[in-house]
Amino acid sequence: MVLPRLLVRALHRAAAAAAPAAPDFNSFVTRTNTCGELRSAHVGQKVTLYGWVQYQRQGLFLVLRDFQGLTQVIIPQDEAHSHVKELLSNAPVESVVRVTGTVSPRPLGQQNPKMPTGDIEVKAETAEILNSCKKLPFEIKDFIKKSEALRMQYRYLDLRSSRLQATLRLRSAVVMRMREYLCNLHGFVDVETPTLFKRTPGGAKEFLVPSREAGKFYSLPQSPQQFKQLLMVGGLDRYFQVARCYRDEGSRPDRQPEFTQIDIEMSFVDQAGIQRLIEGLLQHSWPEDRGSIITPFPSMTYEEALAEYGTDKPDTRFGMKIVDISDVLRGSNIHFVQNALSYPHGSVRAICIPQGMRYLTNKDLESLKESAKSQFNQEIMEIIRRPDVSLKSLLTKFLGEKEQSELIQALNMQEDDVVLLAAGGHKQVCSALGALRLLSADLLEAAGLALRDPTAFHFLWVVDFPLFLPKAENPTELESAHHPFTAPHPSDASLLYSDPTKVRSQHYDLVLNGNEVGGGSIRIHSAEQQRFVLEKVLKEDSEVLSHLIEALEFGAPPHGGIALGLDRLISLIVGAPSIRDVIAFPKSFRGRDLMGNAPDYVTPEELEPYHIQVSWPLEEKEAKKN
Repeated sequence: MVLPRLLVRALHRAAAAAAPAAPDFNSFVTRTNTCGELRSAHVGQKVTLYGWVQYQRQGLFLVLRDFQGLTQVIIPQDEAHSHVKELLSNAPVESVVRVTGTVSPRPLGQQNPKMPTGDIEVKAETAEILNSCKKLPFEIKDFIKKSEALRMQYRYLDLRSSRLQATLRLRSAVVMRMREYLCNLHGFVDVETPTLFKRTPGGAKEFLVPSREAGKFYSLPQSPQQFKQLLMVGGLDRYFQVARCYRDEGSRPDRQPEFTQIDIEMSFVDQAGIQRLIEGLLQHSWPEDRGSIITPFPSMTYEEALAEYGTDKPDTRFGMKIVDISDVLRGSNIHFVQNALSYPHGSVRAICIPQGMRYLTNKDLESLKESAKSQFNQEIMEIIRRPDVSLKSLLTKFLGEKEQSELIQALNMQEDDVVLLAAGGHKQVCSALGALRLLSADLLEAAGLALRDPTAFHFLWVVDFPLFLPKAENPTELESAHHPFTAPHPSDASLLYSDPTKVRSQHYDLVLNGNEVGGGSIRIHSAEQQRFVLEKVLKEDSEVLSHLIEALEFGAPPHGGIALGLDRLISLIVGAPSIRDVIAFPKSFRGRDLMGNAPDYVTPEELEPYHIQVSWPLEEKEAKKN
């Protein structure tokens, strides 16, 4: 059967679309090849390469580097090419060079299997130094140690490292796959929302931006939360954005004042729908060389996470779960145990550290107990199982054989295991033991016990958070556990008006290896309920959000969404020690740009249009004088 010509063309186009071509890195530029692509198949070809001088040896050869890799360039030794020899032999390391030459096979025995281009070399015929490099503040090599402050001061040099190059390219590829999944496969609309807005009640502190109207300030949004809800009111149905967000959190470890999140909102969706979307999104965009991820992700309630792991972001790559041993010790004559159990929310709990006696020193155990005392005001007792299976502890004289046997069974204690026991209020005990669980894991791994697989990725949904929490500075008042737009759990809706402290929320967090990488909720879409939460429960001025409340009165659809922290997610994928290692131009620990020296002073004349005057602290006044 002869296919019609139009159908044949359509099939060819479909096949081409189904099998995307490899990117052409040499389009629009004057090079013929990159430094990482030449192979034995290119032998005999004349090529033009551009790159940085990575290494030069005794005027015989140099290694040229670009974003894709390395190529060995042979420096000509004959008189006819003496100018080329002089040029390349004297080029400082990290100078930018153009080389034209012929691809040749490397001599027998000189191949380098560690280099993708290790079977060939380029015999230089012409060359040009496009820009010479002055003395470097540090070598551009991954194995050379340099301080983070120096790396950030010369970030444009640090970006040349293969590690950062690979990370930023992986980040770009993941975001592109996310766009493809959301926009092309599921009809999401990519919408940019404003950066200049107004202050939002609750949540993190926001950066202020002065305006030319006296006393009036913009605020940089900590997230596009209100705008994405308003887009749902506007009938957009499915919104997505790679959003820049801002939080004035001061000097917090591994945080950035500006960061990026994958921001998502949908109409007519429930919690399960959002979770399925995110699982599919991550599966679709996950880098192939990091293995596959299995869906659906396991789920756990906030109360379960706190009871078993002592935190709302559990690292489920290893055991050492918190065990409730209240019933085992309820009949004991241990005073502090009985005292704890006499309170309504009192409990006795413990974690079992495997092989603790073999891997931890007495100093380690003391540091663990001191940590619980200083951070949580929680006393810790230790119990050790000796090789003869007896227990060693200050508590054993208060415990009969039956209680000791039940304790061993409840905690599954093996020879040389160490148990850390705490008694007191439920939340305090669990939080303290949760922190000790992570500290113990660090100590065990530092001593040589493999506990957490660095190549494993354990995702987990944490659900059913409380909607409100007591304020730390005034426990009689409530604040939103996440933000004031989160809807109450349908089963607890009536409690909102009678006992808001007992209301669970429709909030959900996505956790990866003990790190929160995403969070979202089903939103309040009733203006009346939103006004009640703000005014009656949180005691906030609802006038600040009058535009949103009014919008909810104009037929707002039920809606919900989520935001994934892109910086944190990428840092976990690549195993970076800090999110600063996956951001092209990060701020320092103190929120400063060490390269451009920002923030910086401005003159009184520049402040005048904004009706602002600076009241200098005394020490800064003196410093400016000098």
